[in-house]
Amino acid sequence: MIAILDYDAGNIKSVEKAFAILGEETVLTRDFSVIERADRVVLPGVGSFADAMNHLKKFELDKAIKDYVKSDRPFLGICLGLQLLFDSSEESPGVEGLHLLEGDVVRIPDAPGIKVPHIGWNSLDYPNKGRLFKGIDEGSFVYFVHSYYLKAKEQEIVKATTEYGCHIHASVEKNNIFACQFHPEKSSTVGLKILENFAKLK
Repeated sequence: MIAILDYDAGNIKSVEKAFAILGEETVLTRDFSVIERADRVVLPGVGSFADAMNHLKKFELDKAIKDYVKSDRPFLGICLGLQLLFDSSEESPGVEGLHLLEGDVVRIPDAPGIKVPHIGWNSLDYPNKGRLFKGIDEGSFVYFVHSYYLKAKEQEIVKATTEYGCHIHASVEKNNIFACQFHPEKSSTVGLKILENFAKLK
């Protein structure tokens, strides 16, 4: 069973729908006992960094996430859910993230021909081998919607990158923690394959 964390963030239903297409059992929850029993946990989200952290703390899901990650079962952050795993974001100065991974979340710089937020399809490069991308060709396109991006401190955890006026760390993997800046649930067959790979992780 895959627990999708419900903390009043956007985009949760589309994640649930994508896993349903794959035939995976999911539950939208903020119940600690359900999260503890889950085989996998997904942290989706769109919106502001500060609002998301406030909601996670309101429901004490920040504690539930940290406890779950310690169990070594697969955990996936999507879009804002990736950014929340890190220490902080330029979007919300003074607001602390979950501190599960190290890196900076910064605004996409203004540049000629670059619109912020970044909305659209971009191709992926693979600087390191990642389990989420098994069976997916390098150069495959996925769908992004974001104004801020990750610069991970540990280069070896970066499994996919893209270019949009700057070098964006598009996906990371460290031990049992996986995360994507793009939206696999909105990335057609490529995205479904990524979610399928996550659902099949041992």
